[in-house]
Amino acid sequence: MADSDKVFSGFIPKLYDTYLVPMIFAAYAEDLADRVVAFSPKNVLETAAGSGVVTRVLAARLDPAARYVVTDLNQPMLDYAASRQGHDDRITWQQADALNLPFEDASFDVVVCQFGVMFFPDRIAGYAEAKRVLKPGGQFLFSVWDHIGVNEFADIVNQTAAMIFPEDPPQFLPRTPYGYYDVGTIRDELTSAGFADVSFSTLAETSPAPSPRHVAVAFCEGTPLRSEIEARDANLLDHVTERATQAIAERCGNGTIAAKIQAHVLAAVA
Repeated sequence: MADSDKVFSGFIPKLYDTYLVPMIFAAYAEDLADRVVAFSPKNVLETAAGSGVVTRVLAARLDPAARYVVTDLNQPMLDYAASRQGHDDRITWQQADALNLPFEDASFDVVVCQFGVMFFPDRIAGYAEAKRVLKPGGQFLFSVWDHIGVNEFADIVNQTAAMIFPEDPPQFLPRTPYGYYDVGTIRDELTSAGFADVSFSTLAETSPAPSPRHVAVAFCEGTPLRSEIEARDANLLDHVTERATQAIAERCGNGTIAAKIQAHVLAAVA
């Protein structure tokens, strides 16, 4: 993973939340929140919270007496998430590295992370930290994207960018958000981190979008793919976005469109 893969700043947090969240994250946030509240937790830690889509769904469902600590490595994303949430005495917002959590052992009933572990530079270390802060029998729940080939919108954008930069194609999408999908590898790494009871489910959903351009802007300008494009030629960001818009329209049509997305949800018991 490149260092730039972890940089969500500038225009990215707002674009990410406005464009990507309703398109690919919202349905999975609902599912993950349902899984968390099924355990009736009193102390919940969220890592890599991003723009707060899970936070907004889960906070509304947690017990009024629950304690909810929401963290992210990127302060701009955490600030944006907090601004969207509104005041809630149960929630503590804290910048934190998931590989070096500033919490005592056995502090939480559940650790939850939606589409964040792919960004961990050392996933076993991140998993070990989740286990450390969980109480015995606590639940670590997280989601990862399946292969980019079964996530249609992302695949189209990635192929388009590769055609524009054939000698040095941007690799952010297949390398990081869609690069950690092998369930066997994930199981092995969780086991190496000390988790003995691991299960998973694969969930296919439909990704809605109001237009092909909405999809293109979401991926080209609302993710670190933007930085990769600008590093190659800062003048071509609009061009890549327009070409991606055309490619999506050719594959999926114009106006309101939809495409397949697919993810794995993992559950590990401390």
